[in-house]
Amino acid sequence: MSALELKVPPPIVALVLALLMWLTPAYAGLVQIPLMARVLWAVLLVCIGQGIAIAGMLAFRRAKTTVNPVKASQASSLVVQGVYRYTRNPMYVGLLLALLAWAVFLANPFSLSWVVLFVLYITRFQIIPEERVLTSLFGAEYEAYKGRVRRWV
Repeated sequence: MSALELKVPPPIVALVLALLMWLTPAYAGLVQIPLMARVLWAVLLVCIGQGIAIAGMLAFRRAKTTVNPVKASQASSLVVQGVYRYTRNPMYVGLLLALLAWAVFLANPFSLSWVVLFVLYITRFQIIPEERVLTSLFGAEYEAYKGRVRRWV
């Protein structure tokens, strides 16, 4: 299983799961939510998620460190300011909210299982390996940060 660690870029994981959400049959039937309400909630979730993700990317750029999630070992600095005061993984939170938005738009309760799978996969194969790398790079400073700020939200 460790062969998957830090190998598949999280946006690719999210795209694959979004496709699976779309292909998921509505065995339980669609939730009866008016289209306009679904669209409004989906747009709101996407905007919030992308705002969080972009804030994370900008913080990385300002710190002049890598934003490439499969090359965590190239991190040159520990970013703990801005949105990183509230979540250690704002870019993944952004992807999560985009998937939730898609689930709301689809109005298919079964599509939420793919959102849960995203959290489990990203935690196991992306975040935990990144945490090991960051601990080796930044030691006690990163451990203290982990103690202050949650992994997701």
